[in-house]
Amino acid sequence: MTRYVYDFAEGGRDMAALLGGKGANLAEMTRMGLPVPPGFTVTTEACRAFLASGTEPEGLAEEIADHLAVLEERAGRRLGRPDDPLLLSVRSGARFSMPGMMDTILDIGLNDASVQGLAEVSGQDRFAWDSYRRLVQMFGSTVMGVDGDLFEQALAELRTARGAPDDLHLDAADLAGLVTAYRALIRRETGEDFPQDPAEQLRRAVRAVFESWNGERARLYRRREHIPDDLGTAVNVQTMVFGNLGTDSGSGVAFTRDPATGRPGVYGDYLPNAQGEDVVAGIRNAVPLDELERLDPAAYRQLRGYLRTLEDHYRDLCDIEFTVERGTLWMLQTRVGKRTAEAAFAIAAELVEEGLITPAEALARVSGDGLARLMFPRFDGTAAGAPLARGIPASPGAAVGAAVFDSAEAVRRAATGEQVVLVRQETTPDDLPGMVAAQAVLTSRGGKTSHAAVVARGMGKVCVCGAEDLAVDPHARRFTAGGTVVTEGTLVSVDGTEGTVHLGAVPLADSAVMRYFETGRTGGGGHADELVDAVADALRQADGLRRLGVRANADTPEDAARARRFGAEGIGLCRTEHMFLGERRRYVEAMILAGTDAERDRALAELLPPQREDFVGILAAMDGLPVTIRLLDPPLHEFLPDRTDLAVRVAEAAARGETPDPHDAALLDAVNRMHEENPMLGLRGVRLGLVVPGLVALQVRAVAEAVAERRRAGGDPRAEIMVPLVGTVEELRVVRAVVDRVLAEVSEATGVAVDCPVGTMIELPRAALTAGRIAEEAAFFSFGTNDLTQTAWGFSRDDVEAAFFSAYLEQGVLKESPFETIDREGVGRLVEIAVTEGRAARPGLKIGVCGEHGGDPESIHFFHGVGLDYVSCSPFRVPVARLEAGRAALDAAGSDSR
Repeated sequence: MTRYVYDFAEGGRDMAALLGGKGANLAEMTRMGLPVPPGFTVTTEACRAFLASGTEPEGLAEEIADHLAVLEERAGRRLGRPDDPLLLSVRSGARFSMPGMMDTILDIGLNDASVQGLAEVSGQDRFAWDSYRRLVQMFGSTVMGVDGDLFEQALAELRTARGAPDDLHLDAADLAGLVTAYRALIRRETGEDFPQDPAEQLRRAVRAVFESWNGERARLYRRREHIPDDLGTAVNVQTMVFGNLGTDSGSGVAFTRDPATGRPGVYGDYLPNAQGEDVVAGIRNAVPLDELERLDPAAYRQLRGYLRTLEDHYRDLCDIEFTVERGTLWMLQTRVGKRTAEAAFAIAAELVEEGLITPAEALARVSGDGLARLMFPRFDGTAAGAPLARGIPASPGAAVGAAVFDSAEAVRRAATGEQVVLVRQETTPDDLPGMVAAQAVLTSRGGKTSHAAVVARGMGKVCVCGAEDLAVDPHARRFTAGGTVVTEGTLVSVDGTEGTVHLGAVPLADSAVMRYFETGRTGGGGHADELVDAVADALRQADGLRRLGVRANADTPEDAARARRFGAEGIGLCRTEHMFLGERRRYVEAMILAGTDAERDRALAELLPPQREDFVGILAAMDGLPVTIRLLDPPLHEFLPDRTDLAVRVAEAAARGETPDPHDAALLDAVNRMHEENPMLGLRGVRLGLVVPGLVALQVRAVAEAVAERRRAGGDPRAEIMVPLVGTVEELRVVRAVVDRVLAEVSEATGVAVDCPVGTMIELPRAALTAGRIAEEAAFFSFGTNDLTQTAWGFSRDDVEAAFFSAYLEQGVLKESPFETIDREGVGRLVEIAVTEGRAARPGLKIGVCGEHGGDPESIHFFHGVGLDYVSCSPFRVPVARLEAGRAALDAAGSDSR
């Protein structure tokens, strides 16, 4: 029979899949001898069984009862007993941290009788009634489905009536009356009474936590963080300890290092006379953790020791929740803490220096996505001016957007393409959709450990919390700072690095990391230099481990030079389309309108010198490194004037009784003749080269002459010629004959041996499925995964992303856009087939990828796994690709060792 419940003393951190992260870490702290309130964990298996059937699995109730009896025996108290009640907390705990996304219920076991016993045994009526009203409020909203705002409204009305600035100024009689009001509210909204039976409270609380796994905010968070939907959550049932017993009690959250910057030291928040949920919710501004040293020196010293112990044990930044109950310290939770990208690199480097982890482990703890965020611009401090307000820098970065005051408005505006900043007094888990939609989050309450801060850091969102100078009025949809009133829709700038808020749009400047990549210097000094050193260390480690080469997609000498500065090892895709734009359009028009072969040849001859010059510049910038040049890919009509504009000009001339411009009329006739219903599957790529005489020869001659010129100048040009949109080996064979002929002609004419490998893009399913045949004529393959995704799925990217992708993602049809991360089951299968069959036909065949997936971290791991030789991406993604290629090699080595 399956076992569903484990005592904290029975588990460990290696059991996170079964006990959830919170349960596994509570068990680990228990085994380490830290002061953890006793409890037990209901496993994720129980949750999955419940979600599959809608009922509790057989035997679960009995196991919970047995473990509860052990708790009661250990405590010498019984759940809900009137004279000295045992009270419990019921908390969620998934395998992967999902802060605030699922449900928590505190003070289980209180009822009309036991609240009196709690008051008597504690000697504090106010504490007992405060705990009871918390239970009724949490249970009513979480378990019974009452709108939480109704409870908050009743509490706010009571505070107003009593002239109380916060909950602490309400006395026992006030809170007892509030319990009565809450229970009446539950009766009115649900038609049932708040349950007085403690056993029923516990059973329903466990069930509610199970159900919260499929709550809207939990599902949204999992989609964003790519957490599988089938894991389920564990439930942790734990003896209550109380931080709301008076000034000698309190609750807090601590980090072993700053989760925003990574700087060493103890960081966190402490809230005297409060339960833990108050700290995370940010309903009152906490004091810095250092203040605990003044309030309770013994508890502070003990906490500092536990923090050091936990960081040494986990060898990482730890996030701890704790409670001080009348001078006694209790550890309620620990986990490897969420951190910003800046902190991730800084902490990894520091832990290596301290000897706690190896450089390879440090590489595993940073990510390409994080590096990309560090390359984002920051505000230009010289142009920012005086801030409207200052708060706590909870998650770094720079963001500009229209101020909005609720989650729904943030989502609505963001859906239209508008950038927004979500402004709240404090955020709750229900604000998650708005936080996802916003560029930044700004709150007037809370600290670095509040819900807003923790979630924003996890998502890489800019966040400033606890900006006390802001008077936020969500009903009037405005905030006031000093004498300035900011209404909804007004542009504001939020600096999550400095913790400042500015009116209007502050200009941006390059980040220290970007300056380093561009110039080799930071220009920042101090912490900026330390951060750049940490990034450089990670990249050196990645470069030493990775098997995948990293090239860039670059079409100009300037892009090529930048890519090389960023660490590119060549160009994997040089598009030649731009060489037909601008002033050169007239040559394309002349080629299309040519009435004779001689006219067409003259037009092509005009295009040769500027194309040769372009290639010389690119080859010079990438001297000694491969440059893969793709022959013309788009349909020719893209180089002609717009069809509608031409038609209007011709029609207007005719309407005026004038003879239309002959050139316009000829162009319109050509555009009409070349019009296609679906041009992306029409006359483009290799097909264009086969039906437009001289086009392939022109481009190959320009490449070959550029190679010859660079070699005569003492350079080391390594040009490769890539044929796009090949669907059959016969197409490639015909084009290759032209290429070989032109290369031979240029070699003879210049006296310089020009030998450019000829390969093809694999961007059609048929090409992937016949890769063995195509490899007979190809020196290399490069996967064009943008078009391969379109043709494999039958998607037109420009249409489907706006038409129905949001619905597909919402309904779970797609977990992520296949244009952002490679579709392993479909497109990935085509890639695997092509790699296997291509190399079977031509051993040692060089294979890369040049679609946008070449810069996507998750896709890079796939490309490493299937044996590609290199990825190619935009110059700005090159450092990201280098880092992820190293991490992919590290992951593969770990898998092999297992």
